[in-house]
Amino acid sequence: MFNWKKKGLIFVANQHSDWMQSHAMIPTIDKINEERLRIYLTFCDAQGIGRVGFVEVDSADPSRILRISDKPVLDIGLPGAFDENGVLQTSIVSLPDGRKFLYYAGFELGTKIRYRLLAGLAISEDEGLTFQRVKKTPILERSDPEMYFRGGPMVLFDEGRFKMWYVAGSEWQVIDGKSMPVYVIKYIESADGIHWPDEGRVCIPIQHENEHGFGRPYVIKERGLWRMFYSIRVKHLGYRLGYAESTDNIKWVRKDNDIGIDISDSGWDSQTICYSAIISAQNKTYMFYNGNEFGKSGFGYAELISNL
Repeated sequence: MFNWKKKGLIFVANQHSDWMQSHAMIPTIDKINEERLRIYLTFCDAQGIGRVGFVEVDSADPSRILRISDKPVLDIGLPGAFDENGVLQTSIVSLPDGRKFLYYAGFELGTKIRYRLLAGLAISEDEGLTFQRVKKTPILERSDPEMYFRGGPMVLFDEGRFKMWYVAGSEWQVIDGKSMPVYVIKYIESADGIHWPDEGRVCIPIQHENEHGFGRPYVIKERGLWRMFYSIRVKHLGYRLGYAESTDNIKWVRKDNDIGIDISDSGWDSQTICYSAIISAQNKTYMFYNGNEFGKSGFGYAELISNL
């Protein structure tokens, strides 16, 4: 079981700039060096449209901000594209040749459904300061079994293969009078990180009647053990964090009660807790995460005290 100590907020957008008016969503970590962590985030403008920027922090004390991006590193897509209404980064992969692959979900508004989320890819050749799309269309396009959602990609480059865990679904349901998405976590592989199969294998299905989906899986491989941290969409409550383990990346065992962190009694993460990302630096292990209103209240972190 994990034992996390919450350390507090790091950054709230709070009208920082015209493209960074609110939210600091889905912390996605890139270790620049031992002293510095770059955390990519989605920031929203006054219309609620998200663009990707970053906040750099001291790895010995993540509450100490070292740099804030002055412009987006990835902007929205062209009019009519799948990512015209927002981009939400979820994973970054540093390759041996120096390139960085930034995987993201494109936000596309619907008419008879509220929205679609499909995955895109942008590549950086300047150490992550700017990214260019590999194409204007999704790398995970809609398919018959995964019509509305093929997003939230988490990718690792492992044993010469690109391995992706993502959320997928083709259903909406009405909860408390509001149409809400239904999706599970699936897994696929790719040789080049760009071309992927049309359908994945289910890793984390919906198992409880109070669940209707999952958000942004974050996977770590440690000494042969796969660890997955994810957000659970709980009916009538909002997001909570979950955790699962696997020895073969095929059969996953949910251990949600072992996550060791929940909402606070009051404050910025008192209603929801979601979109966690885990990294070790300076002999410490950190969890960066969002709280209330999908990151409108900012993002913060916790430090691992023990892992029993």
